[in-house]
Amino acid sequence: MEFLKFIFSLGVVIAIFGFIWGFLNIGYSLFRGQNKNIGETYLLKGLKYFFMVDVIFLFCYESNNFNINQLVISALILLTYFLGKLQNQQQKKQLFKFVANGIPLMNTQFNIRAEIGVISFAILSFVLFVSYPFLAENNFSIWMYENITSIEKTPFFGFIFKIIGAFFIWNIFSKMFSSFGLIASKQNGPNQNDSFEDDNQDKEDKFDDYEEIK
Repeated sequence: MEFLKFIFSLGVVIAIFGFIWGFLNIGYSLFRGQNKNIGETYLLKGLKYFFMVDVIFLFCYESNNFNINQLVISALILLTYFLGKLQNQQQKKQLFKFVANGIPLMNTQFNIRAEIGVISFAILSFVLFVSYPFLAENNFSIWMYENITSIEKTPFFGFIFKIIGAFFIWNIFSKMFSSFGLIASKQNGPNQNDSFEDDNQDKEDKFDDYEEIK
């Protein structure tokens, strides 16, 4: 029961973090006054992922049952979330290519190497926080975590984000199970090369029989 409660609370924290970061991003865009280039886009994304990992670690660290199981499940949920974002960006890029048919209708601001880079940076940061917890205690992350817990405790918004957090966790675990099922099906499925060789062998046997009859 405590395990499920932890996962649910983790989803709420991530949902509220995304909400607060969205407002900060809007404010920055208004202050910036122009479209961001790809370098700036991935710098902001790297900061977002870093502080998300930091806040999640603070959440685990502040919980009464801080243990390796919570750290592992938190890392898996974060990794699934990051990879899901990467997959969505890839699908958007493919969609724009299909619609434009070679004509650049708009810049998708997508770079696979940069995406993998910021994800790797975020996961390594989480590992670093586990080894050196004091590194996670910076002013911005603490401010974010305190605001998240304050919003979670409010009657109206707290209830809304609990619903969002529940759907978020459900989506994350659905992606996990789908990935595991895909891997299992590939490992247990028939080998196409073997099937091809068997077909060729059957054809050769039939041809040899025809020659003998002739």
